[in-house]
Amino acid sequence: MMTLAWPWVLLALPLPLLAWRLLPPAPGAVSGALRLPFLHELPGATVQAAWGGGRGRLVLAGLAWLLLVLAAARPEWLGEPVSLPVSGRDLMLAVDLSGSMEARDYQLDGLPMTRLDVVKAVAGRFIERRQGDRVGLILFGTRAYLQTPLTFDRETVQTMLDESVIGLAGRETAIGDAIALAVKRLREGGPDGERVLILLTDGANTAGNLAPMQAARLAAEAGVRVYTIGIGGGQVGVRTPFGTLMQRPGDLDPETLEAIAAATGGRYFEASDTRALGRVYAELDRLEPRERDERTYRPLKSLYPWPAGAALVISVWLALGGRVRPSPRREEVSGAR
Repeated sequence: MMTLAWPWVLLALPLPLLAWRLLPPAPGAVSGALRLPFLHELPGATVQAAWGGGRGRLVLAGLAWLLLVLAAARPEWLGEPVSLPVSGRDLMLAVDLSGSMEARDYQLDGLPMTRLDVVKAVAGRFIERRQGDRVGLILFGTRAYLQTPLTFDRETVQTMLDESVIGLAGRETAIGDAIALAVKRLREGGPDGERVLILLTDGANTAGNLAPMQAARLAAEAGVRVYTIGIGGGQVGVRTPFGTLMQRPGDLDPETLEAIAAATGGRYFEASDTRALGRVYAELDRLEPRERDERTYRPLKSLYPWPAGAALVISVWLALGGRVRPSPRREEVSGAR
């Protein structure tokens, strides 16, 4: 559908007619003309084309004015309505990169994988589905670092997660600092909408300046809901002189993670294998639905260059004389000699 952004500009259409009626003629203007019906029979006389004559030039000038006024009214083409899901949610992922995340106690497609590799694969699919949410990424070990601020660009967040490596932020685990950094960034994101932190770790807090429960209280005061996910819990293969022994790691602290979630209104999940981790993200999709609202917009395309260009072509043609003069024929040139 075509519309006009400034339809009131069309009121300028009768201005040339008003000027012709109200303003006096220009000095030296010819008020009359001599009509010669036999002009074409006179030797050496030329006949001006109809569109090059006064009436034709007047019609073309009026058309050019009409096109200019139409271009000034800003014609626009409105496309079909497009629905855009909007949730208004700010969601931050905090991923543990401590040394214990390189344990190969998970399987993916039948192959043994490190804990971090499985987190990348499953969390990447979770990020891809968060359409309408602003997603950020925090990587933490001995210290916590903001890898990606809150953004609608989910592909960049997924790429930064895929490029993370064990030990990038240190070999220890600073859970409290990671929560505090997430709260700070989520608070800066704006007062509107919901704030959610998903914390993935496989160990207890062993570093940092802030205790996990202190950070949890800060999150509760800021209205940040924290979902904690305990990675590991399954058996780990340990090489010994007598072969590989399967042991259950004892560094996971589910009590603290559960207390953090409870203090902020979230939930604690334990992902002992790849399927359990996938179920965790499916449950998060249910608890934090992707779409809360939907907005509709219509793509807009400006069309004013077309009438403006046509008016320019007509104006140039009129300025050049209103016609293209053909070159004299060879017989006429030879006769003149």
